[in-house]
Amino acid sequence: MEEQKKITKHYTNEELTVVWQPHMCIHSAICFKGLPHVFDPRKRPWVTPEKESGQIIMEQIDKCPSGALSYFINEVGEKEKQIDSETIIETTKDGPLLVYGNILIKDTEGNLTKKHKVTALCRCGASENKPFCDGTHTKIGFTA
Repeated sequence: MEEQKKITKHYTNEELTVVWQPHMCIHSAICFKGLPHVFDPRKRPWVTPEKESGQIIMEQIDKCPSGALSYFINEVGEKEKQIDSETIIETTKDGPLLVYGNILIKDTEGNLTKKHKVTALCRCGASENKPFCDGTHTKIGFTA
């Protein structure tokens, strides 16, 4: 599998900016199922935050299991929202480990990545974006 380019896209309304990192997406469709008038992968652009209030969009983005979607409040500027709580790890049936909270991940080369809210970590070993889940577990029939 070819590695997906690590790009970041921003979609803005008056209240907030939605940040999308497609290389992190595991295609859970939680965003689309929860707010189809804001998140519609059949349209371009696929994120239209002007169609809903910032609060509703933030609540939906907070449900994103991969962290591919995040946001920051425009008044605050470039600082993305962080969770002030303990870290919780949840095992999903036949899927990734979901880590809730603020975490710092160090790769084999010593590079640090900060993650907030929910992070999906690969459990099947087949992800092309390790240590993050890329949805490959569904393609290979991983069970656990």
